[in-house]
Amino acid sequence: MTALAQEKPVTTPEATTPGPDLDEVLWQTWRGMELPEGLRAEIIEGFIEVSPTGRFAHGQIANRLRRAIDQHLDEGEWATYQDINVVDDRKVWYPDCFIAPEDPEEHVTDDGVGIKASAVQLIVEVVSPEQGTERDQDRKRRAYAGAGIPVYVLIDDDDGHGTVTVLAAPRPDEAVYTDVHRVAYGIDVIIPEGPAKGFVIGEAITGPLRNA
Repeated sequence: MTALAQEKPVTTPEATTPGPDLDEVLWQTWRGMELPEGLRAEIIEGFIEVSPTGRFAHGQIANRLRRAIDQHLDEGEWATYQDINVVDDRKVWYPDCFIAPEDPEEHVTDDGVGIKASAVQLIVEVVSPEQGTERDQDRKRRAYAGAGIPVYVLIDDDDGHGTVTVLAAPRPDEAVYTDVHRVAYGIDVIIPEGPAKGFVIGEAITGPLRNA
């Protein structure tokens, strides 16, 4: 994984003209990146992060969840998406899956690079051990709460024997979720609100038939 740090500009009494907007610099750098197949880039908390796509087990969990949530939504006004950027101002995320309107046209960014975070009702990340847990457990957690994403689901295959965490009730001004339910694999956990309210995440999603 590589990262491009965003540092706060240094101001001095002699400075007479503003420097470039570093959020814009990161954005334009991200827009201009040409990555090899199998890599993806995100802008998280002032860094551009390049990471590989997940292992088979990672993708299997994400795909099971997407298909199951789509069935729960039952062809209504909401749908589950993968492989699409979620954009919040000059921040960009590439979730494993998320829920947004079935007809998202009015929520697509003007430049067409992704869907606006304001339209997203739930995000799911399957933790990648290759990247460590800090990105999904901490930095993305703050980023999603700060953007007001109503529900964030973390599935961590390598936390003990596996855990599922459902976070809700964000406080964007504090970048925290105030409602947190974390359970071990084998224990059902329920989405508490939004289009997927009542959806159960259990062994049908997390196991036991995964292949490493």
